Amino acid sequence: IVAAGTMLFDQIWLGSYMSGGVGFTQYATAAYTDNILDDFTQYGVDYIKKHHGGIGKAKATQEVVNDIATEVNLYGMEQYEEFPTALESHFGGSQRASVLAAASGITTSLATCNSNAGLNGWYLSML
Repeated sequence: IVAAGTMLFDQIWLGSYMSGGVGFTQYATAAYTDNILDDFTQYGVDYIKKHHGGIGKAKATQEVVNDIATEVNLYGMEQYEEFPTALESHFGGSQRASVLAAASGITTSLATCNSNAGLNGWYLSML
């Protein structure tokens, strides 16, 4: 019960109110991203296989988080610029930021097998 209350507090209060609605967007993003989130994440998986030895092989250091999250985020932003329909599909900055952050966090978690490293990748992308 305490864990559920903590999650609700974090997602409703901090996620929706404090950050301008980004929290709820994270929940809804996967349903309507038109495989764009999948593409960004697949790029990240290919990147970690090439540069970090594969899934679960990277150390959970801030340098690794910076490298992976930045690379995935830059790839995503380049794709939004190259394909205006993707930019139009994710019509608000909150949706685009959430997709980029989710891809960065997922990829970082996969590379390190560490959820805290993935969370740091998500936060880095949101900056």
